Amino acid sequence: MKRVILAIYLCLGLLPAFGKESSDQTILLRGDTLERPARTIDIEAIDVIGHRPMKKIGTQETQITYRVLHDNIASQMADALKFGSSVFVKEYGRATLSTVSFRGTSPSHTQVTWNGMKLNSPMLGMVDFSMIPSYFIDDASLLHGTSSVNLTGGGLGGAVMLSTKPADTQGFNMQYVQGIGMYKTFDEFLRLTYGDDHWQVSTRAVYSSSANDFKYRNYKKKELITDENHNIIGTYYPIERNKSGDFNDFHLLQEAYYNTGKGSRFGLSAWYLNSRRGVPMLNVDYKNDSEYTNEQRDQTFRGVLSWDLVRKDFKVGAKAGYTYTNLKYDYSRDIGNGEMNKMIESRSKVNTLYGMVDADYSIGDKWYFTGNVSLYQHTVVSKDKNIITQDNQTAVVGYDKARVEFSSFLSAKWRPIERLGLGLSLREEMYGRDWMPLIPAGFIDLVLSKRGNVIMKGSISRNYRYPTLNDQYFLPGGNPDLKKESGFTYDCGIEFTVGKKGKYTLHGEASWFDSYIDDWIIWLPSFKGFWEPRNIKKVHAYGVEVKGSLDVNLAKDWQLEMNGNFSWTPSINEGEAISQGDQAYGKQLVYVPEFSSSVTGRLSYRTWRMEYKWCHYSERFTTSSNEPDMITGRVAPYFMNDLSLEKQFFPKWADLAIKCSVMNLFDEEYESVLSRPMPGIHFEVFLDIRPKWGKRNRGIK
Repeated sequence: MKRVILAIYLCLGLLPAFGKESSDQTILLRGDTLERPARTIDIEAIDVIGHRPMKKIGTQETQITYRVLHDNIASQMADALKFGSSVFVKEYGRATLSTVSFRGTSPSHTQVTWNGMKLNSPMLGMVDFSMIPSYFIDDASLLHGTSSVNLTGGGLGGAVMLSTKPADTQGFNMQYVQGIGMYKTFDEFLRLTYGDDHWQVSTRAVYSSSANDFKYRNYKKKELITDENHNIIGTYYPIERNKSGDFNDFHLLQEAYYNTGKGSRFGLSAWYLNSRRGVPMLNVDYKNDSEYTNEQRDQTFRGVLSWDLVRKDFKVGAKAGYTYTNLKYDYSRDIGNGEMNKMIESRSKVNTLYGMVDADYSIGDKWYFTGNVSLYQHTVVSKDKNIITQDNQTAVVGYDKARVEFSSFLSAKWRPIERLGLGLSLREEMYGRDWMPLIPAGFIDLVLSKRGNVIMKGSISRNYRYPTLNDQYFLPGGNPDLKKESGFTYDCGIEFTVGKKGKYTLHGEASWFDSYIDDWIIWLPSFKGFWEPRNIKKVHAYGVEVKGSLDVNLAKDWQLEMNGNFSWTPSINEGEAISQGDQAYGKQLVYVPEFSSSVTGRLSYRTWRMEYKWCHYSERFTTSSNEPDMITGRVAPYFMNDLSLEKQFFPKWADLAIKCSVMNLFDEEYESVLSRPMPGIHFEVFLDIRPKWGKRNRGIK
């Protein structure tokens, strides 16, 4: 607690150095621009909508707000999803693997797109959200269950849709943010923008580095206390440091958009990543830092070219993209004489070509049609360069494979009467030479009450996911005979929105979902001495999702915003036993919490803003038999609390803001993954500078 108070005093002590508070200004953050509206914050009136937009009939969607995405430059997309939704974020700590799973499914059942192009690795089938700076994303939506069919196939749990937008600016503008935190942590962000009536150009760069050597109490080790006669008189758990967890990440995003003024727009988005990360030691490891090296290096380029034509009743577009990833992993150990011997020298290169054509067409206010066709060409070379020599022969463990993925989609939405909306979607996909069965999805919206904007919605779908290249060809263990996973999902829910202009708005949603997934793929240890993937017969995932938001003008110059999410997600193995000793039947899947929830609150007063974030995950079992009595059988539940305080200033030469963030406010000792300790309470201070020159920015949306 003393450290929390010290950090707050530090922030307050620095504030006078940057300017004086205006007595008649209430400051809102819109886009990347600090604006000065009137003293009272205007909350919009709630219109009687009668129905939702045609394109969203029946969909279960969570929108991550721009404010959450751009909370601070140190945030990764994993942080934004953890505090802004009810999905489960499995993380190994900052700058380490972070994955997302919906509704009791696995990370590979979550499909992710960026500006329309899929980010899921063809090798692993998942996305590392720690590699995505939230400051590089302008729009993020989560599509739950059936709703993911509208975006892509394979999302048995759901999908995450990420995108960037043109900077709506005039002339040249700049933003620079510097963050300094504990454990020698430095975060820097720079954005340069230029815009006129036709061009919008933006350059964003993020550089983050840290020794990441936080202290933690190691409950997996017990030290003995002895007297002078070597009799044990007590025990204690030692305080250790996180070893081999240092990192430095560099991201560069270049965007350019040209608007012809006649309904056409051309766009370019190019994203380069260069990362070097140490892989932290387990807290059950007794090695010293000098006895080994364990690190991962990643170079990735993603580029998307786009063209869109918009008319009154239709829109057509085309995209072309390319992804290149060079992933390196090295593990070396001291063989006893000070010489480091390379145990693993893994190298993986992925090349992906992408193309898509899409169109939307509406007929009055009754019909809305959507269709698209997409194609991916993956080429993957994965090998371990740690060459094994036997009888003067060399062998390299790995594979070299290519795969084509094709998808076509057609959707029709119909509103026969004002209160009722119906939708039908059909998707067809091909992987290599294998065609998937047709993927159908049905949707319905029904307005129960216009007065409270009460809408009932439901959906039902069939879906499939094809095994990844690692599932089929990884050596040792790959299984080319794996079956595709198939899922059947339905959900239903209700939502409402009420409010009073200038006073408050209140929105709430609740939904029930039920999923049956056959031939679920899971990696299990085999009698051969290594792990291999198998098809579990069936998994039954079901539960409840609840979310709500509240915006209130408490008094003159005071505003309160609250957002909350909750989910209950049993995910039960109902497959046949694979051996006589198999005790997994009827048990919760490993690393799937039954309960998860999050709350975010923001209190604003003139040029001040305080934000509090809280999230909770229930226990996660690490064994398929769910044996909690085993010391390694479960990961304990935990609550996470973050607090930040921000002050904004407006001297003549620039707009300024200083922010102090306290992470893990109550110094919780916890793990997200077994034997991977997480940092206790720690702080970071951010300085945001936006010089004033030329025309004022109209607000980046």
